[in-house]
Amino acid sequence: MGKLMKLRVLLSLDFKTMLLLIEATLLLGWARLRIRYQPFAQIAPSLGQYMKETLTEASAENRETLVRIRTAIHLASRHTPWDSKCLARAMAGMQMLKRRGISSTLYLGTTKDETGKLIAHAWLRSGPLYVSGAEEMHRFTVTGMFAQATYY
Repeated sequence: MGKLMKLRVLLSLDFKTMLLLIEATLLLGWARLRIRYQPFAQIAPSLGQYMKETLTEASAENRETLVRIRTAIHLASRHTPWDSKCLARAMAGMQMLKRRGISSTLYLGTTKDETGKLIAHAWLRSGPLYVSGAEEMHRFTVTGMFAQATYY
């Protein structure tokens, strides 16, 4: 799809969706900068309570918000001029949910690839819905989790 066509599609979106895409893009950039320039030990405390999980039930009124945020993160991450990989997507999604008072759990996992090299993945869950990273999470063993909520 050409740049002109992408611009037309962007301009055809409703105002709320466009604002969500802008927010997702800005937070993906913020997360990318943190990942690139801060050691994970400095980032980790801001992700929530270590090795805790939030509830897997979600209220019905949050479902639409979760789906809209999931879509915005997915779309924005495909069009950023920087790499917006799994950890950046999970961190951005967590921040978007936190701003709306919705709890979430960020998971970190590892596995070995075909060559035996250790690889990592991050994904984000809120209630029963996965906001990011769900497509590959089944391959990974959870090595850490961070709960961002007022309850545990």
